[in-house]
Amino acid sequence: MLKSFMSYFDILFPINLGPLTYKCPEGLEESAEPGMMVVAPLKNKPTKGIIFSRNITPPVGRIKEFSEVLGDSSVLGKGILDLIKWMSGYYIAHEGLVLKQTLPVEIFVKTKAKKPRKPISANNGIEFPAVPEKEISEIITSISEDKFSTFLMHSPSVLHEFSTASKLLESTMNVILLLPEISMANLLYVFLRQTFRERVCVLHSEISKGRRSDFIDGIISGRHDIVIGTRYALMAPIKKVSLIMVLNEHSESYKPEEGIRYNFRDAAIMRGFFEKTTVLLTSTTPSVDSYFNALVNKYSLVKPRLSVSRPGIKIVDMRFEKTLKSNLSKTVYEASRKYIGRGGKIMFVINRRGYSSMLLCKECGMIEHCADCKIPLVIYKNENELRCRYCGKVDILPERCGRCGSYDLELPGAGTQGLQEAAEKIFGVEAVRFDSDKAKKKSDIEYLMKKIASPSTKIVIGTKMMTGRLIPNKKFSMAAVLNIDTSLNLPDFRATEKAYHEMALISELVEPDGEVIIQTRFPQNPVFKRFRANEYTDFVKEEILQRKELNYPPYSKLMNITFDGNDKFADNVIKTIKDQHMDIGILGPTVIRNKKGRNEFSILLMSANRNMLNKVARAVLDKSGRGKGPEIRIDVDPL
Repeated sequence: MLKSFMSYFDILFPINLGPLTYKCPEGLEESAEPGMMVVAPLKNKPTKGIIFSRNITPPVGRIKEFSEVLGDSSVLGKGILDLIKWMSGYYIAHEGLVLKQTLPVEIFVKTKAKKPRKPISANNGIEFPAVPEKEISEIITSISEDKFSTFLMHSPSVLHEFSTASKLLESTMNVILLLPEISMANLLYVFLRQTFRERVCVLHSEISKGRRSDFIDGIISGRHDIVIGTRYALMAPIKKVSLIMVLNEHSESYKPEEGIRYNFRDAAIMRGFFEKTTVLLTSTTPSVDSYFNALVNKYSLVKPRLSVSRPGIKIVDMRFEKTLKSNLSKTVYEASRKYIGRGGKIMFVINRRGYSSMLLCKECGMIEHCADCKIPLVIYKNENELRCRYCGKVDILPERCGRCGSYDLELPGAGTQGLQEAAEKIFGVEAVRFDSDKAKKKSDIEYLMKKIASPSTKIVIGTKMMTGRLIPNKKFSMAAVLNIDTSLNLPDFRATEKAYHEMALISELVEPDGEVIIQTRFPQNPVFKRFRANEYTDFVKEEILQRKELNYPPYSKLMNITFDGNDKFADNVIKTIKDQHMDIGILGPTVIRNKKGRNEFSILLMSANRNMLNKVARAVLDKSGRGKGPEIRIDVDPL
């Protein structure tokens, strides 16, 4: 009988478990509330956790008691708790793992700063455009009404996105500003701090633990009400958020490679939903999915009229162009000579992403595609095969082109190291190279960024790893994209969209009087016409029509299931999926050798119904014993 008069709470710890039920100590029943931090025994060790919810139907048996409540108020508001619950269901992960991956550890373990705050350095002298209030009046009205709504702003430039944030902050408190890259977060922090002073703080992984502790204390106390950052900022413990702004919303960096593969942008929208607040997505090239949501009026589309000067765009047809060493065209060589001679700085960009091994016919330009999935097949030289990344279809590596019969087949592309050696020999100046081989540590990245910014540096060579970190300060006179074809022909239905994003990002780094030169063997691809004319909206509409024909997102939902194992385990997974009798498409399994030398299986599921996909994934996890067999990784909405 005594049990019915006791209070029980489900407590969440930052570990890979769901909430655990504890008994509330006598005298704390009235003060303990969801969102508050408590100390409770976990494996017989006092551990800090968050009260997730009250439990009116506690389990039978002996239930441990938590020992104390820390603080007088909730650390996490109801909106964040609801978001954790939603993310757990949507991304098929324990709530504790969501807590661990999204909240800074300093929420639980305070660290005292060892040194006074060192100001974050960022490039000065950048001119930010003015944003008239009438352009954002709808957004301001939405914020004042305390209701959930999502806006998509098709910005004319990245700096315009920053200026929009600054303008909205003039009349708005309690704001979260998300960015995909640390360098951009630091730049926005320095820019906004000039105006908003102590109201502003920044949260990301490169800030010391002591400084993050200071900032988090400031957020909880209300001293900081403007939070800028990457994933750490998503769950910033602001009591009542008024605005969540996601800048560069199209960026792939919003989705982590490890752990729960959640999308910060989508989670930010859901936090806005739970907290009944305004969400603003901004980008110079919004994702096709977000633009589609705007076209069907799920989001409100905002298109500022500001005209921004762009550098000249030149498309070089590599089928007929004379080439020098390392795939440098004569056009790129002559333009480089010209700009270096004028004292300018030039940039060569090479894409070295995975799944870029395509077989190209030099005679007719044909690349082998999967007949079913309509994506390029990938070369596996050791096995002498072409394979589809989606459905696993396998073809023998051909000796001749299937279209024109030519034997002149090649694997295009040159490495950054070879290009550096060739460029230094041709132009007679030192070239700075920024790629994964050169930038292995934080100190390496800092050194390379300083070298790139130095006036003495005339040639910079890098991959997307570099371009994503550069700020749009228009310091380059010329940029040459040497192998955009690898991006265009990735085995990915979003390949053309990502290639457009890549080209647009690079053009933002070049001064208006400068030039962007793009080398390609596929100049007839409509993406080049649209990019040169700056017709992104038309490009998106064409992409949407193609995806509708192929039933790719946004007209369907995708889920990727991957695991290390053997053919028997893969067959069992497929059988489990089919046994659910759900109306879903199954592509695969495909098999690759991972970095550990093991076979990694990948199965792509497709359905118009998200709930069906989640039910199938849970059935696979339950059937496999959840951790007793090979680790199964679920990627919801793979990019």
